[in-house]
Amino acid sequence: MPHSSGQVLELKHLRVQYPSTNKWILNGLDLTLSQGESVALVGPSGCGKSTVAKASLKLLPAQSICEGEIFLGGKDPRQLKEVKLRELRAKTAGLIFQDPMTRLNPLIKIEDHLLDTLQAHQPQTSYKKRKQKAEILLEKVGINPSRINAYPHELSGGMRQRLGIALAIALNPPLIIADEPTTSLDVAVADQIMHQLTNLCKEMGVALLLISHDLALAAKWCKRLAILDKGRIVEDGPCKKILSQPESQVGRIMIESARKKEIFIPESKELKSTVLEINNLRCWHKQGGQPWSPSWNKAVNGISFSLQAGETIGVVGKSGCGKSTLCRALLGLTPIRGGLVTLDNCDFLKLKGKSFQKKRKLIQMVFQDPLACLNPSMTVEDAIADPLLIHKICQKSQAKEKAMQLLQQVGLNPPEYFKNRMPKELSGGQQQRVAIARAIALMPKVLICDESVSMLDPEIQNEVLQLLKRLQKKLNIGILFITHDLQIAANFCQKIIVLDQGEIVEQGSPDTVLKEPKAHITKLLVQSLPRLS
Repeated sequence: MPHSSGQVLELKHLRVQYPSTNKWILNGLDLTLSQGESVALVGPSGCGKSTVAKASLKLLPAQSICEGEIFLGGKDPRQLKEVKLRELRAKTAGLIFQDPMTRLNPLIKIEDHLLDTLQAHQPQTSYKKRKQKAEILLEKVGINPSRINAYPHELSGGMRQRLGIALAIALNPPLIIADEPTTSLDVAVADQIMHQLTNLCKEMGVALLLISHDLALAAKWCKRLAILDKGRIVEDGPCKKILSQPESQVGRIMIESARKKEIFIPESKELKSTVLEINNLRCWHKQGGQPWSPSWNKAVNGISFSLQAGETIGVVGKSGCGKSTLCRALLGLTPIRGGLVTLDNCDFLKLKGKSFQKKRKLIQMVFQDPLACLNPSMTVEDAIADPLLIHKICQKSQAKEKAMQLLQQVGLNPPEYFKNRMPKELSGGQQQRVAIARAIALMPKVLICDESVSMLDPEIQNEVLQLLKRLQKKLNIGILFITHDLQIAANFCQKIIVLDQGEIVEQGSPDTVLKEPKAHITKLLVQSLPRLS
Protein backbone atom coordinates (compact mmCIF):
# COMPACT_ATOMS: atom_id res chain seq x y z
CA MET A 1 0.00 0.00 0.00
CA PRO A 2 1.22 3.59 -0.62
CA HIS A 3 2.66 5.47 2.31
CA SER A 4 2.21 9.10 3.34
CA SER A 5 4.83 11.56 2.10
CA GLY A 6 6.99 13.39 4.64
CA GLN A 7 6.92 10.55 7.17
CA VAL A 8 10.24 9.02 8.25
CA LEU A 9 8.45 6.21 10.09
CA GLU A 10 4.94 4.94 9.52
CA LEU A 11 3.36 2.02 11.37
CA LYS A 12 -0.24 1.00 10.68
CA HIS A 13 -2.25 -1.77 12.31
CA LEU A 14 1.03 -3.36 13.42
CA ARG A 15 0.75 -6.77 15.10
CA VAL A 16 3.71 -8.74 16.47
CA GLN A 17 3.88 -12.15 18.09
CA TYR A 18 7.12 -13.76 19.28
CA PRO A 19 7.95 -17.44 18.64
CA SER A 20 6.50 -20.04 21.04
CA THR A 21 3.91 -17.60 22.40
CA ASN A 22 0.24 -17.17 21.57
CA LYS A 23 0.07 -13.55 22.71
CA TRP A 24 0.17 -10.48 20.47
CA ILE A 25 2.83 -8.16 21.94
CA LEU A 26 1.71 -5.45 19.54
CA ASN A 27 -1.92 -5.65 18.51
CA GLY A 28 -3.07 -2.98 16.07
CA LEU A 29 -0.49 -0.25 16.74
CA ASP A 30 -0.58 2.97 14.71
CA LEU A 31 2.30 5.47 14.93
CA THR A 32 3.88 8.01 12.58
CA LEU A 33 6.89 10.32 12.86
CA SER A 34 7.48 13.31 10.59
CA GLN A 35 10.87 14.76 9.71
CA GLY A 36 12.37 16.72 12.63
CA GLU A 37 9.64 15.63 15.09
CA SER A 38 10.44 14.49 18.65
CA VAL A 39 8.10 11.80 20.01
CA ALA A 40 8.33 9.95 23.33
CA LEU A 41 6.91 6.42 23.39
CA VAL A 42 6.06 5.50 26.97
CA GLY A 43 4.19 2.72 28.73
CA PRO A 44 4.39 0.13 31.52
CA SER A 45 6.81 -2.82 31.46
CA GLY A 46 5.85 -5.46 28.90
CA CYS A 47 3.63 -3.12 26.87
CA GLY A 48 5.76 -3.57 23.73
CA LYS A 49 7.89 -0.38 23.59
CA SER A 50 11.13 -2.08 22.56
CA THR A 51 9.22 -4.34 20.19
CA VAL A 52 8.20 -1.24 18.22
CA ALA A 53 11.89 -0.45 17.60
CA LYS A 54 12.73 -4.05 16.71
CA ALA A 55 9.81 -4.38 14.29
CA SER A 56 10.61 -1.05 12.63
CA LEU A 57 14.17 -2.19 11.86
CA LYS A 58 13.34 -5.86 11.19
CA LEU A 59 15.26 -7.01 14.26
CA LEU A 60 12.61 -9.39 15.59
CA PRO A 61 13.67 -12.96 16.41
CA ALA A 62 13.35 -15.53 13.62
CA GLN A 63 9.90 -17.12 13.31
CA SER A 64 8.20 -14.06 14.81
CA ILE A 65 4.87 -13.06 13.28
CA CYS A 66 4.77 -9.45 12.07
CA GLU A 67 1.60 -8.18 10.37
CA GLY A 68 0.42 -4.75 9.29
CA GLU A 69 2.25 -1.93 7.53
CA ILE A 70 5.80 -0.72 8.20
CA PHE A 71 7.39 2.09 6.21
CA LEU A 72 10.89 3.17 7.23
CA GLY A 73 12.05 5.99 5.00
CA GLY A 74 9.28 5.01 2.60
CA LYS A 75 10.35 1.34 2.35
CA ASP A 76 9.10 -1.82 4.04
CA PRO A 77 12.20 -3.43 5.63
CA ARG A 78 10.51 -6.85 5.55
CA GLN A 79 10.58 -6.82 1.76
CA LEU A 80 14.32 -6.17 1.44
CA LYS A 81 17.17 -8.62 1.11
CA GLU A 82 20.06 -8.51 3.60
CA VAL A 83 22.35 -6.09 1.70
CA LYS A 84 19.58 -3.56 1.00
CA LEU A 85 18.21 -4.01 4.53
CA ARG A 86 21.59 -3.14 6.12
CA GLU A 87 21.80 -0.09 3.87
CA LEU A 88 18.29 1.03 4.85
CA ARG A 89 18.96 0.59 8.55
CA ALA A 90 22.24 2.50 8.46
CA LYS A 91 21.13 5.40 6.28
CA THR A 92 17.56 5.79 7.53
CA ALA A 93 17.62 5.10 11.27
CA GLY A 94 20.27 5.33 13.96
CA LEU A 95 19.62 3.16 17.04
CA ILE A 96 20.88 4.12 20.53
CA PHE A 97 20.73 1.25 23.01
CA GLN A 98 20.03 1.21 26.75
CA ASP A 99 23.40 -0.24 27.76
CA PRO A 100 26.14 0.91 25.36
CA MET A 101 28.77 -1.37 26.91
CA THR A 102 26.95 -4.49 25.70
CA ARG A 103 26.75 -3.03 22.17
CA LEU A 104 30.39 -1.96 21.86
CA ASN A 105 33.18 -4.35 20.95
CA PRO A 106 35.51 -4.44 23.98
CA LEU A 107 38.46 -5.48 21.79
CA ILE A 108 38.54 -2.48 19.46
CA LYS A 109 39.21 1.21 20.04
CA ILE A 110 36.76 4.10 19.71
CA GLU A 111 38.43 5.04 16.43
CA ASP A 112 37.80 1.61 14.92
CA HIS A 113 34.13 1.61 15.96
CA LEU A 114 33.58 4.81 14.00
CA LEU A 115 35.88 3.98 11.07
CA ASP A 116 34.31 0.54 10.59
CA THR A 117 30.82 2.08 10.47
CA LEU A 118 31.87 4.75 7.96
CA GLN A 119 33.83 2.31 5.79
CA ALA A 120 31.00 -0.24 5.69
CA HIS A 121 28.58 2.28 4.21
CA GLN A 122 30.93 4.78 2.53
CA PRO A 123 33.69 2.55 1.07
CA GLN A 124 34.61 5.13 -1.56
CA THR A 125 35.74 7.62 1.11
CA SER A 126 39.48 7.78 1.86
CA TYR A 127 40.90 6.77 5.23
CA LYS A 128 41.99 10.37 5.86
CA LYS A 129 38.45 11.71 5.38
CA ARG A 130 36.96 8.93 7.50
CA LYS A 131 39.42 9.76 10.30
CA GLN A 132 38.49 13.45 10.07
CA LYS A 133 34.77 12.56 10.18
CA ALA A 134 35.35 10.33 13.22
CA GLU A 135 37.04 13.20 15.10
CA ILE A 136 34.26 15.62 14.12
CA LEU A 137 31.64 13.14 15.39
CA LEU A 138 33.43 12.84 18.73
CA GLU A 139 33.56 16.63 19.09
CA LYS A 140 29.83 16.85 18.27
CA VAL A 141 28.91 14.52 21.10
CA GLY A 142 31.27 16.12 23.61
CA ILE A 143 34.19 13.64 23.60
CA ASN A 144 37.68 15.05 23.23
CA PRO A 145 39.18 13.59 20.00
CA SER A 146 42.33 12.84 22.01
CA ARG A 147 40.38 9.89 23.49
CA ILE A 148 39.99 8.30 20.05
CA ASN A 149 42.48 5.51 20.87
CA ALA A 150 40.75 4.53 24.12
CA TYR A 151 38.86 1.24 24.53
CA PRO A 152 35.20 1.17 25.66
CA HIS A 153 36.07 0.01 29.18
CA GLU A 154 38.29 3.08 29.61
CA LEU A 155 35.30 5.39 29.19
CA SER A 156 32.69 6.35 31.78
CA GLY A 157 29.06 5.29 31.28
CA GLY A 158 28.16 8.75 30.02
CA MET A 159 31.04 8.80 27.52
CA ARG A 160 30.09 5.34 26.22
CA GLN A 161 26.56 6.59 25.63
CA ARG A 162 27.97 9.63 23.82
CA LEU A 163 29.91 7.24 21.60
CA GLY A 164 26.64 5.38 20.97
CA ILE A 165 25.09 8.67 19.83
CA ALA A 166 28.09 9.37 17.56
CA LEU A 167 27.65 5.95 15.91
CA ALA A 168 23.91 6.56 15.50
CA ILE A 169 24.36 9.91 13.72
CA ALA A 170 27.49 8.91 11.75
CA LEU A 171 25.61 8.49 8.45
CA ASN A 172 23.20 11.43 8.97
CA PRO A 173 20.01 9.33 9.16
CA PRO A 174 16.62 11.13 9.18
CA LEU A 175 15.51 9.16 12.25
CA ILE A 176 17.09 8.38 15.64
CA ILE A 177 15.51 5.69 17.83
CA ALA A 178 16.75 5.96 21.43
CA ASP A 179 15.68 2.96 23.53
CA GLU A 180 15.95 3.89 27.24
CA PRO A 181 19.24 5.74 26.57
CA THR A 182 19.70 7.10 30.11
CA THR A 183 18.47 4.28 32.36
CA SER A 184 21.91 3.37 33.71
CA LEU A 185 23.12 6.98 34.11
CA ASP A 186 22.87 9.39 37.03
CA VAL A 187 20.46 12.32 36.61
CA ALA A 188 23.18 14.89 35.95
CA VAL A 189 24.84 12.84 33.19
CA ALA A 190 21.42 11.78 31.84
CA ASP A 191 20.46 15.44 31.59
CA GLN A 192 23.68 16.20 29.67
CA ILE A 193 23.17 13.25 27.32
CA MET A 194 19.56 14.15 26.53
CA HIS A 195 20.52 17.81 26.03
CA GLN A 196 23.26 16.74 23.61
CA LEU A 197 20.99 14.29 21.76
CA THR A 198 18.02 16.61 21.33
CA ASN A 199 20.24 19.51 20.26
CA LEU A 200 21.92 17.33 17.63
CA CYS A 201 18.53 16.18 16.34
CA LYS A 202 17.34 19.79 16.03
CA GLU A 203 20.59 20.89 14.40
CA MET A 204 20.44 18.06 11.82
CA GLY A 205 16.67 18.16 11.32
CA VAL A 206 16.43 14.57 12.54
CA ALA A 207 13.29 12.95 13.96
CA LEU A 208 13.68 11.44 17.45
CA LEU A 209 11.73 8.47 18.82
CA LEU A 210 12.54 8.32 22.53
CA ILE A 211 11.47 5.04 24.15
CA SER A 212 11.27 5.47 27.92
CA HIS A 213 9.45 4.42 31.08
CA ASP A 214 10.33 7.78 32.68
CA LEU A 215 7.38 10.10 32.03
CA ALA A 216 9.11 13.18 33.47
CA LEU A 217 12.17 12.62 31.27
CA ALA A 218 9.96 12.10 28.21
CA ALA A 219 7.96 15.27 28.88
CA LYS A 220 11.11 17.34 29.38
CA TRP A 221 12.72 16.43 26.06
CA CYS A 222 9.88 15.65 23.64
CA LYS A 223 6.97 17.74 22.39
CA ARG A 224 4.70 14.80 21.60
CA LEU A 225 3.79 11.86 23.80
CA ALA A 226 2.46 8.47 22.70
CA ILE A 227 1.31 6.09 25.45
CA LEU A 228 1.43 2.38 24.67
CA ASP A 229 -0.63 -0.19 26.56
CA LYS A 230 -1.40 -3.82 25.75
CA GLY A 231 0.09 -3.51 22.28
CA ARG A 232 -1.76 -0.36 21.18
CA ILE A 233 -1.32 3.40 21.29
CA VAL A 234 -4.04 4.51 23.71
CA GLU A 235 -3.13 8.19 23.78
CA ASP A 236 -1.14 10.37 21.37
CA GLY A 237 -0.73 14.15 21.41
CA PRO A 238 1.16 17.15 22.80
CA CYS A 239 2.92 16.40 26.09
CA LYS A 240 1.37 19.34 27.95
CA LYS A 241 -2.16 18.34 27.00
CA ILE A 242 -1.77 14.68 27.97
CA LEU A 243 -0.03 15.49 31.27
CA SER A 244 -2.76 17.97 32.25
CA GLN A 245 -5.77 16.02 30.89
CA PRO A 246 -4.96 12.31 30.36
CA GLU A 247 -7.82 10.43 28.73
CA SER A 248 -6.64 6.83 29.11
CA GLN A 249 -6.60 4.87 32.35
CA VAL A 250 -2.95 3.84 31.91
CA GLY A 251 -2.05 7.49 31.26
CA ARG A 252 -3.67 8.56 34.53
CA ILE A 253 -1.92 5.74 36.43
CA MET A 254 1.50 6.61 34.97
CA ILE A 255 1.12 10.31 35.72
CA GLU A 256 -0.04 9.57 39.27
CA SER A 257 2.94 7.20 39.80
CA ALA A 258 5.35 9.82 38.43
CA ARG A 259 3.93 12.52 40.70
CA LYS A 260 4.12 10.24 43.76
CA LYS A 261 7.82 9.79 43.00
CA GLU A 262 8.28 13.57 43.23
CA ILE A 263 6.56 13.88 46.62
CA PHE A 264 8.92 13.41 49.52
CA ILE A 265 7.35 11.57 52.46
CA PRO A 266 9.92 11.21 55.24
CA GLU A 267 9.73 7.95 57.11
CA SER A 268 11.04 7.52 60.64
CA LYS A 269 12.17 4.21 62.06
CA GLU A 270 13.27 3.10 65.48
CA LEU A 271 16.81 1.95 64.76
CA LYS A 272 18.45 -0.88 66.64
CA SER A 273 21.88 -2.49 66.53
CA THR A 274 24.63 -1.62 64.05
CA VAL A 275 25.00 -4.37 61.43
CA LEU A 276 27.61 -2.74 59.18
CA GLU A 277 30.26 -0.18 60.07
CA ILE A 278 32.78 1.31 57.65
CA ASN A 279 35.76 3.32 58.84
CA ASN A 280 38.10 5.22 56.48
CA LEU A 281 37.62 2.69 53.65
CA ARG A 282 40.06 3.18 50.76
CA CYS A 283 40.11 1.47 47.37
CA TRP A 284 42.92 2.81 45.20
CA HIS A 285 43.88 1.43 41.79
CA LYS A 286 47.21 1.98 40.02
CA GLN A 287 46.82 3.80 36.72
CA GLY A 288 50.31 4.38 35.42
CA GLY A 289 53.24 6.43 36.56
CA GLN A 290 56.70 5.11 37.44
CA PRO A 291 57.04 1.82 39.41
CA TRP A 292 58.63 3.76 42.29
CA SER A 293 56.05 6.54 42.08
CA PRO A 294 52.74 5.16 40.75
CA SER A 295 49.70 7.26 39.92
CA TRP A 296 46.55 6.22 41.79
CA ASN A 297 42.87 6.31 40.93
CA LYS A 298 41.28 6.91 44.34
CA ALA A 299 37.91 5.31 43.53
CA VAL A 300 36.94 5.14 47.22
CA ASN A 301 38.96 7.48 49.43
CA GLY A 302 38.32 7.51 53.17
CA ILE A 303 34.61 6.68 53.43
CA SER A 304 33.08 6.21 56.89
CA PHE A 305 29.47 5.48 57.91
CA SER A 306 27.41 2.91 59.80
CA LEU A 307 24.21 1.04 58.90
CA GLN A 308 21.77 -0.19 61.54
CA ALA A 309 19.28 -3.05 61.45
CA GLY A 310 16.06 -1.90 59.81
CA GLU A 311 17.71 1.24 58.38
CA THR A 312 17.96 2.21 54.71
CA ILE A 313 20.83 4.43 53.57
CA GLY A 314 20.83 5.82 50.05
CA VAL A 315 24.19 6.29 48.30
CA VAL A 316 23.95 8.69 45.34
CA GLY A 317 26.36 10.48 43.05
CA LYS A 318 27.41 11.02 39.46
CA SER A 319 28.76 8.21 37.28
CA GLY A 320 32.31 7.39 38.35
CA CYS A 321 31.91 8.73 41.90
CA GLY A 322 32.76 5.35 43.48
CA LYS A 323 29.31 3.81 44.14
CA SER A 324 30.00 0.50 42.36
CA THR A 325 33.53 0.23 43.79
CA LEU A 326 32.05 0.63 47.26
CA CYS A 327 29.63 -2.25 46.56
CA ARG A 328 32.39 -4.55 45.33
CA ALA A 329 34.61 -3.67 48.28
CA LEU A 330 31.90 -4.53 50.81
CA LEU A 331 31.36 -7.88 49.09
CA GLY A 332 35.08 -8.65 49.08
CA LEU A 333 35.26 -8.48 45.28
CA THR A 334 37.83 -5.70 44.91
CA PRO A 335 41.16 -5.05 46.68
CA ILE A 336 41.09 -2.78 49.74
CA ARG A 337 44.04 -0.45 50.31
CA GLY A 338 43.02 0.52 53.81
CA GLY A 339 40.23 0.97 56.32
CA LEU A 340 37.95 -1.24 58.36
CA VAL A 341 34.67 -3.01 57.51
CA THR A 342 32.84 -4.44 60.51
CA LEU A 343 30.00 -6.82 59.64
CA ASP A 344 27.93 -8.21 62.48
CA ASN A 345 30.61 -7.16 65.03
CA CYS A 346 33.39 -8.92 63.09
CA ASP A 347 36.35 -7.54 61.07
CA PHE A 348 34.99 -8.79 57.76
CA LEU A 349 37.99 -8.04 55.54
CA LYS A 350 40.41 -10.11 57.64
CA LEU A 351 38.38 -13.29 57.46
CA LYS A 352 39.62 -16.18 55.29
CA GLY A 353 38.33 -19.55 54.08
CA LYS A 354 35.35 -21.03 55.93
CA SER A 355 35.17 -18.12 58.37
CA PHE A 356 34.79 -15.71 55.44
CA GLN A 357 32.16 -17.90 53.74
CA LYS A 358 30.16 -18.13 56.97
CA LYS A 359 30.01 -14.34 57.37
CA ARG A 360 29.76 -13.69 53.63
CA LYS A 361 26.19 -14.98 53.50
CA LEU A 362 25.16 -12.16 55.89
CA ILE A 363 25.65 -9.55 53.15
CA GLN A 364 23.81 -10.08 49.86
CA MET A 365 23.22 -8.03 46.73
CA VAL A 366 20.32 -7.24 44.38
CA PHE A 367 21.69 -6.16 41.01
CA GLN A 368 20.50 -3.61 38.45
CA ASP A 369 19.72 -6.08 35.67
CA PRO A 370 18.04 -9.20 37.10
CA LEU A 371 18.11 -11.04 33.76
CA ALA A 372 21.89 -10.65 33.55
CA CYS A 373 22.44 -11.96 37.11
CA LEU A 374 20.12 -14.98 36.83
CA ASN A 375 21.45 -18.14 35.18
CA PRO A 376 19.49 -18.40 31.89
CA SER A 377 19.64 -22.20 31.99
CA MET A 378 18.23 -22.55 35.53
CA THR A 379 14.55 -22.53 36.44
CA VAL A 380 13.25 -19.97 38.91
CA GLU A 381 13.04 -22.62 41.64
CA ASP A 382 16.63 -23.79 41.08
CA ALA A 383 17.97 -20.21 40.98
CA ILE A 384 16.49 -19.47 44.42
CA ALA A 385 17.49 -22.84 45.92
CA ASP A 386 21.07 -22.64 44.62
CA PRO A 387 22.54 -20.39 47.39
CA LEU A 388 21.11 -22.72 50.05
CA LEU A 389 22.91 -25.67 48.43
CA ILE A 390 26.16 -23.76 47.88
CA HIS A 391 26.34 -22.87 51.58
CA LYS A 392 25.19 -26.40 52.55
CA ILE A 393 22.36 -25.05 54.66
CA CYS A 394 19.94 -27.82 53.74
CA GLN A 395 19.35 -30.79 51.42
CA LYS A 396 18.01 -30.39 47.88
CA SER A 397 14.41 -31.28 48.76
CA GLN A 398 14.40 -28.81 51.66
CA ALA A 399 16.01 -26.13 49.47
CA LYS A 400 13.25 -26.51 46.86
CA GLU A 401 10.60 -26.31 49.57
CA LYS A 402 12.25 -23.14 50.91
CA ALA A 403 12.33 -21.71 47.36
CA MET A 404 8.56 -22.14 47.10
CA GLN A 405 8.10 -20.25 50.39
CA LEU A 406 10.37 -17.47 49.16
CA LEU A 407 8.39 -17.14 45.93
CA GLN A 408 5.29 -16.53 48.01
CA GLN A 409 7.19 -14.10 50.21
CA VAL A 410 8.16 -11.91 47.23
CA GLY A 411 4.65 -11.94 45.80
CA LEU A 412 5.01 -14.50 42.99
CA ASN A 413 1.79 -16.41 43.56
CA PRO A 414 0.91 -19.15 43.07
CA PRO A 415 4.54 -20.37 43.33
CA GLU A 416 3.68 -23.49 41.32
CA TYR A 417 3.01 -21.25 38.33
CA PHE A 418 6.49 -19.68 38.47
CA LYS A 419 8.83 -22.39 39.80
CA ASN A 420 9.55 -24.13 36.46
CA ARG A 421 9.75 -21.00 34.34
CA MET A 422 13.02 -19.67 32.91
CA PRO A 423 14.16 -16.10 33.66
CA LYS A 424 13.54 -14.93 30.07
CA GLU A 425 9.89 -15.97 30.40
CA LEU A 426 9.29 -13.42 33.17
CA SER A 427 8.66 -9.67 33.04
CA GLY A 428 11.31 -7.27 34.40
CA GLY A 429 9.43 -6.83 37.66
CA GLN A 430 9.02 -10.60 38.10
CA GLN A 431 12.72 -11.17 37.37
CA GLN A 432 13.67 -8.66 40.06
CA ARG A 433 11.37 -10.38 42.56
CA VAL A 434 13.18 -13.67 41.85
CA ALA A 435 16.53 -11.91 42.36
CA ILE A 436 15.29 -10.53 45.70
CA ALA A 437 14.05 -13.98 46.76
CA ARG A 438 17.48 -15.43 46.02
CA ALA A 439 19.19 -12.59 47.91
CA ILE A 440 17.15 -13.11 51.10
CA ALA A 441 17.34 -16.93 50.97
CA LEU A 442 20.41 -16.89 53.21
CA MET A 443 18.76 -14.60 55.79
CA PRO A 444 21.27 -11.76 55.40
CA LYS A 445 21.63 -8.87 57.81
CA VAL A 446 22.67 -6.43 55.06
CA LEU A 447 21.15 -6.11 51.60
CA ILE A 448 22.96 -4.04 48.97
CA CYS A 449 20.61 -2.86 46.22
CA ASP A 450 22.70 -1.62 43.30
CA GLU A 451 20.41 0.40 40.97
CA SER A 452 17.88 -2.38 41.58
CA VAL A 453 14.82 -0.53 40.22
CA SER A 454 16.38 1.75 37.58
CA MET A 455 15.32 -0.50 34.67
CA LEU A 456 11.65 -0.66 35.75
CA ASP A 457 8.78 1.68 34.95
CA PRO A 458 7.49 3.87 37.84
CA GLU A 459 4.53 1.65 38.73
CA ILE A 460 6.66 -1.52 38.92
CA GLN A 461 9.40 0.45 40.70
CA ASN A 462 6.91 1.35 43.41
CA GLU A 463 5.78 -2.29 43.75
CA VAL A 464 9.38 -3.54 44.15
CA LEU A 465 10.25 -0.79 46.63
CA GLN A 466 7.14 -1.60 48.70
CA LEU A 467 8.19 -5.27 48.63
CA LEU A 468 11.67 -4.35 49.90
CA LYS A 469 10.11 -2.30 52.71
CA ARG A 470 7.89 -5.20 53.79
CA LEU A 471 10.80 -7.65 53.73
CA GLN A 472 12.98 -5.21 55.64
CA LYS A 473 10.36 -4.83 58.36
CA LYS A 474 9.83 -8.58 58.62
CA LEU A 475 13.50 -9.62 58.53
CA ASN A 476 14.99 -6.49 60.18
CA ILE A 477 17.55 -6.09 57.38
CA GLY A 478 19.78 -3.06 56.91
CA ILE A 479 19.63 -1.85 53.28
CA LEU A 480 22.36 0.03 51.44
CA PHE A 481 20.50 1.51 48.45
CA ILE A 482 22.85 2.52 45.62
CA THR A 483 21.10 4.72 43.08
CA HIS A 484 21.56 7.61 40.66
CA ASP A 485 17.92 8.64 41.20
CA LEU A 486 17.78 11.20 44.00
CA GLN A 487 13.96 11.20 44.03
CA ILE A 488 13.74 7.46 44.67
CA ALA A 489 16.44 7.71 47.35
CA ALA A 490 14.51 10.54 49.06
CA ASN A 491 11.28 8.54 49.16
CA PHE A 492 12.82 5.21 50.16
CA CYS A 493 15.74 5.99 52.49
CA GLN A 494 16.03 7.43 56.00
CA LYS A 495 19.48 8.87 55.24
CA ILE A 496 21.27 9.94 52.06
CA ILE A 497 25.03 9.93 51.44
CA VAL A 498 26.34 11.88 48.42
CA LEU A 499 29.61 10.65 46.90
CA ASP A 500 31.93 12.61 44.64
CA GLN A 501 35.38 11.45 43.48
CA GLY A 502 35.39 8.66 46.04
CA GLU A 503 34.57 10.83 49.05
CA ILE A 504 31.43 11.66 51.04
CA VAL A 505 30.72 15.33 50.31
CA GLU A 506 27.30 15.53 51.95
CA GLN A 507 25.00 13.42 54.11
CA GLY A 508 21.79 13.86 56.01
CA SER A 509 18.04 13.30 55.98
CA PRO A 510 16.35 13.21 52.53
CA ASP A 511 14.37 16.33 53.39
CA THR A 512 17.53 18.32 54.16
CA VAL A 513 19.55 17.03 51.20
CA LEU A 514 16.78 17.64 48.68
CA LYS A 515 15.59 21.01 49.94
CA GLU A 516 18.85 22.49 51.21
CA PRO A 517 21.70 20.91 49.21
CA LYS A 518 25.12 22.25 50.20
CA ALA A 519 27.71 20.49 48.03
CA HIS A 520 28.07 21.55 44.39
CA ILE A 521 27.43 18.02 43.10
CA THR A 522 24.27 17.71 45.23
CA LYS A 523 22.94 20.98 43.85
CA LEU A 524 23.67 19.75 40.31
CA LEU A 525 21.86 16.44 40.94
CA VAL A 526 18.82 18.24 42.40
CA GLN A 527 18.70 20.74 39.52
CA SER A 528 18.96 17.93 36.93
CA LEU A 529 15.95 16.00 38.27
CA PRO A 530 13.25 15.77 35.55
CA ARG A 531 9.87 16.83 36.96
CA LEU A 532 6.35 16.80 35.56
CA SER A 533 5.51 20.11 37.22
